[in-house]
Amino acid sequence: MKIALVQMSSQPDRAHNLAEAARLMREAMIGSPDLIVLPEHFDWLGGTVADKRRAADRVPGGDAYVLVQQFAKDNAVWVHAGSLMERRGQDHRVYNTTVVFNAKGEQVGLYRKIHLFDITAPDGKTYSESAAVAPGRDLFIYEVDGHRIGCAICYDLRFSRLFDRLAEEEVDIFVLPAAFTQQTGQAHWEVLCRARAIEFQAYFAACGQCGSYAMPDGELRWTFGHSMVCDPWGRIVARAENDVCVLAVEIDPARLPEVRRLIPMAEHRVLLADRQVRLSPATKPRR
Repeated sequence: MKIALVQMSSQPDRAHNLAEAARLMREAMIGSPDLIVLPEHFDWLGGTVADKRRAADRVPGGDAYVLVQQFAKDNAVWVHAGSLMERRGQDHRVYNTTVVFNAKGEQVGLYRKIHLFDITAPDGKTYSESAAVAPGRDLFIYEVDGHRIGCAICYDLRFSRLFDRLAEEEVDIFVLPAAFTQQTGQAHWEVLCRARAIEFQAYFAACGQCGSYAMPDGELRWTFGHSMVCDPWGRIVARAENDVCVLAVEIDPARLPEVRRLIPMAEHRVLLADRQVRLSPATKPRR
């Protein structure tokens, strides 16, 4: 199975971003991929809370949705449409949403980001995703050529229970569109991607934003790039740098059962949700 990760440098400019997405997807088709993956916020990155709400589009029927849907149909290729800003209802409620299209241009499902990025980075920059975006609830898995693919988005990467739940459904490939910050990416991107592949013995395909974008006050914010694919042993089989590019990789289906036979974690995994935790007499409860 061939996967093409499209690493972009999206801006608070929808027309620019959609033109770039179309150009890079056409470039990706040179390698005849089975699946193209776009990054988080391929349609819009940056802006104020009000800008984000205005930029959010309809699913189905919005500009970004239609562009990717038509590309998948015209080129007979599956597209994992990174994430786009999705407006639902009349209350300006916005979701950070992955939409997946099959090679006929049909929507096979969607995933709305569950864990929202509300942090203050080491450099003092504040990120408040929940000011504009509502969290999703449900997980989503789809299948391409016999490979089960589980969806996550960016900050979800830090929450292993999400991947544990997907692994219970025998997922073969995790796909993670992202827009990791430069600081957190340098510290944690590679180690977390490799850890998830090792923990759950699956391929991990992480497709990032790169470069910088300007906030309304002129401040530049930098994303980490370095899109990568890790195999179930945690080995990096393909990696980009921090520039706009297409990263093509071929998944070796034999690697999955090989690693799972070497260390049969699925057989050994114990469900702990119903286990009682006992505290020593000197240990005080924190709740």
